[in-house]
Amino acid sequence: MLSTGLGPLGSTFNRRRSATTNNNDPPSESTNGSSPTGMVHISDKSRSKSLLRERDSKIAALEKEVLSLRNQISNHNSEPAITYGSGNRRGKHLTPYGNTVRVSVSKCSAKRRQLLAERARMGRNASIATQNALNALPDEIGGGGGGIGGGGFSSQQALIDRIQDMFRSPHEHVHYLKSEQFAKDMLKLNKKVRAVLEDEPRCVFLQSPAYVFGDIHGNLEDLHFFSDNVWNLGMSLTAGNFVFLGDYVDRGMSCLEVVSYLLAMKLMLPQKVFLLRGNHETRDVNGWEEHYGARSYIAQCRERFGEEIGYKIWESTNQTFDRLPLAAVVDQDIFCVHGGIPRPISDSSVEGGRIKDILNVSKVAGINPPYEHEDDNYQQVASDCIWSDPASEEQEQYSVDRRTGYGDSLRGGGAICFGHKAVTNFLQQQGFSYIMRAHEAHAEGVAVSKGARVFTVFSTSKDHNQGNNAMAGCILIDFEKMQVINRSPAYRNQYVHRRDSVSIAMLSEAEIAERVKLGLITSDPRDEEFEEEEFEEFEEEDDEELQDSSFEDEEYVIDDRRKSSVDPCGTRASPEKGSHDSHDYMMEGNDVSQRIDFSDGTGRKSKKRGGFDTIREDEEDDEESTVGDDDMGPFDDDENHYYGGASTGMSPGMRRVGI
Repeated sequence: MLSTGLGPLGSTFNRRRSATTNNNDPPSESTNGSSPTGMVHISDKSRSKSLLRERDSKIAALEKEVLSLRNQISNHNSEPAITYGSGNRRGKHLTPYGNTVRVSVSKCSAKRRQLLAERARMGRNASIATQNALNALPDEIGGGGGGIGGGGFSSQQALIDRIQDMFRSPHEHVHYLKSEQFAKDMLKLNKKVRAVLEDEPRCVFLQSPAYVFGDIHGNLEDLHFFSDNVWNLGMSLTAGNFVFLGDYVDRGMSCLEVVSYLLAMKLMLPQKVFLLRGNHETRDVNGWEEHYGARSYIAQCRERFGEEIGYKIWESTNQTFDRLPLAAVVDQDIFCVHGGIPRPISDSSVEGGRIKDILNVSKVAGINPPYEHEDDNYQQVASDCIWSDPASEEQEQYSVDRRTGYGDSLRGGGAICFGHKAVTNFLQQQGFSYIMRAHEAHAEGVAVSKGARVFTVFSTSKDHNQGNNAMAGCILIDFEKMQVINRSPAYRNQYVHRRDSVSIAMLSEAEIAERVKLGLITSDPRDEEFEEEEFEEFEEEDDEELQDSSFEDEEYVIDDRRKSSVDPCGTRASPEKGSHDSHDYMMEGNDVSQRIDFSDGTGRKSKKRGGFDTIREDEEDDEESTVGDDDMGPFDDDENHYYGGASTGMSPGMRRVGI
């Protein structure tokens, strides 16, 4: 008898073998005269293997049952007891647990792989650990060879990492911000983001939660405030989407830093970060060096990188701006745009309405100035999206067409304003509830108008004559709730300082001068001469991304014979009697400073445009209306009297409030 040493299982096996042997005694002689001993041995081996497999499966089942019992005991011991007494009842605490399944090796001699279920307490670092695990994956997922899964992805991630490191601590990256590497990164970044934007519609659709930001205007300090308080763990680990309503450049001294960071976030998170276009994302505005002086985007590009390379970066960025979407819709209920709602160019009863008009705008649109391929009607739609304003109370009474709800804006230059009737018609036709826009400064960061149906968001607290107590704001759209988040004037950052701050007492005068030019020191230093860094020509043959020395879109040509729907030279910086008119800036010269009055529209047509002069100026004293020649009577529609007057700013106490 075979001894297996398996206890009851071994006895069962021996009994079955004995019974089999007794019941199947072979005859003394086979038909072919050979011995049947070999056949018996083969049958015994087959049955032995079958029984061994049966035994192993039973052992595995028992091990699984033991593990299940241990988990049940552990769960029972970890649950806090519920005590009752004298009316005081303490409920059971809710502790988050996560169930995981992992592959393990059995402890038996077979060493088989098996699945084990574990239950462990979850911590707040779970998402961070997941992100670290994803970051640890090799770059060459697709087996190398370039593209997304190869070296191209690694190069793109390195570019994004450099921009993010600069944004986190710009005072530690002063050399990088003035280096040839940063110039190359800007050109590469624009080229990559253009490909992403070309796949987006002119009106993007997204779901809440979503953070909506207004004008930034090169204000790195306020952008860093939102980074510290809204996406402190990074945009990738923050729930929700991010919608920026345009005007990223001009007025502030950190335009290059702001643009590079936002474009890097768009490249890294194309389905989470949405950049809309504002009126400053056009060549006629961000190239207006004579008006904005050192605060214009083109001036900062040239000052930072020299005449030739600076112009290439400026033009490359504007080619990216040409592809930005014009509007966004959140939850099919909230219309987001930089300026305002466009005038209809087709039958409003047609399905889609104004949203369809926006979607039909050319994928690549210059607007100011337009390209040759741009249709005049859709060029008007694009201009209305980035230039229009809500009508003031006085405009509602005297200048807004009571039939259409539109009128000429006080900005001039062909821009329009929209009144109560235009807002009502648009929201009803599209089935929306609210409009969120930017384009106007407010000291409280957020303002409401048109019966609390139009929200104006402004996300920079500087450079708009709003005083030292001005706040930068944004709005969180969280399903059926909206929450205003404002920067308090008491907030202090860690890297933008005043000229008299003790934090920069240890810096040399040359270092202070460099930081002033980068916007890291807010007041002008004493007049000193310091050596500017000169850039040599890029050795583009060593960089595949820069081999093509052409920075012009060959498929798209600016039409210098056409006039834009809105002429920036004829506009004011803000509507007269508005919240941020009469901006005065100092344009620095060699010996004297020239003061530019932003409230005066005279003299603007004398600006130099260099290689991008495309709009033919008509020598006319009177500006032509873009709304129509019909008489515009007072706005006296009874159904709109309910909504009241013009824009009303929120009180300073509403710094963080749900609406």
